[in-house]
Amino acid sequence: MSTKSKPIWVRSIVGAAAATVLVGGALAQGTPVKIGLLATLEGPFAAGGADGMRGAELAVKQRNGMVAGRKIEVIKGSSDAKPDVAVNATRKLVEQDKVDIMVGPLSGGEGIAVKDYAKTQPNITFINGGSGAQATTLVSPAPNFFRFNTEGAQWMAGLGKAALAKGYKRVMVIAEDYAFPYSQVQGFMSEYCKLGGKVPVKAWVPLGGKDYSSVIATIPKDVDALLVVLGGADAVNFLTQYENSGGDKPILGGSITVSQDVLNYKGKRRDSLVGTLSAGPLADAYDGAEWKAFVADYRKNYPVSAGGYPSPSLFAYVYYMNMKAALDGLDAVKGDLSGNQVKYREALSKMVLKTPTGDVRLDGTARPSAPPLSRRW
Repeated sequence: MSTKSKPIWVRSIVGAAAATVLVGGALAQGTPVKIGLLATLEGPFAAGGADGMRGAELAVKQRNGMVAGRKIEVIKGSSDAKPDVAVNATRKLVEQDKVDIMVGPLSGGEGIAVKDYAKTQPNITFINGGSGAQATTLVSPAPNFFRFNTEGAQWMAGLGKAALAKGYKRVMVIAEDYAFPYSQVQGFMSEYCKLGGKVPVKAWVPLGGKDYSSVIATIPKDVDALLVVLGGADAVNFLTQYENSGGDKPILGGSITVSQDVLNYKGKRRDSLVGTLSAGPLADAYDGAEWKAFVADYRKNYPVSAGGYPSPSLFAYVYYMNMKAALDGLDAVKGDLSGNQVKYREALSKMVLKTPTGDVRLDGTARPSAPPLSRRW
């Protein structure tokens, strides 16, 4: 090769490489972003899981299914609140369906298990769905797992003080035996006991329980109230059996015990929970403009006649928040998930997420530090 031709050859290769980069970038912009969406569509939390799906879908609908010129393709998976089932469903979405981002799961123990699985998939970004167990992000966190909803212990802030103000000096705990209720009870007791309250008895019951007669029989006469941290069908079964047994102790509700998926079961559940003290990250009667707009949008897309609730459940709200975070992060990086999604994760870490109840910022454990809203039914 002559010395005159050599520079021309080099410039041609550089030009071809640049063209390849431009074409690749254009293809990346035009190809869909595949988001795996996992919720409990089976088992005791099936109704809440279905509403969680509605909340996540609403966040996508609000962007007309597009972010930064890229179509959002949602691929759904189902679990039944069991950690191993959640991991298997997640593995299928990640390894077979080849999703770019995962949103989910719903339940506390599931979240811990999926967080651990995320460590084996460092090139995929995982964003929580509804898991409120502390250990999802506080114990051995995964650098690629994010949570934009507050967690179970945070949600109970204020309930212990409110219980004592009602004169409830001794409380029995009835809660499901898995990670999320542990966080809820811990959050309640850390405040309640510090202020002088006593918890003489705790009954930890299996997830998916049907018969609560033995637990009801052990309720001491000298407790002033019951702290019930049961969700979905479990909450309905307990409340029905407690009413039928003639039980008359006041009830303090865990965050999932008074969610819309429980309140809208057919029967007397709503009437029996009127006046119940509870705490959580949302309140149906909150009159903030952004919350009211969110509720109106939810009702428009998911009317009661089509299976929605009069107001979004806790699960719809947290799934909406986390899916919105996933999409806002994509917008911040202009849809670019190259480089093992490093820039995308940086965007999520620094994000100020605008939600219907206020701004959310992540702390160093990839969870928000905002306090919950207390509520009374």
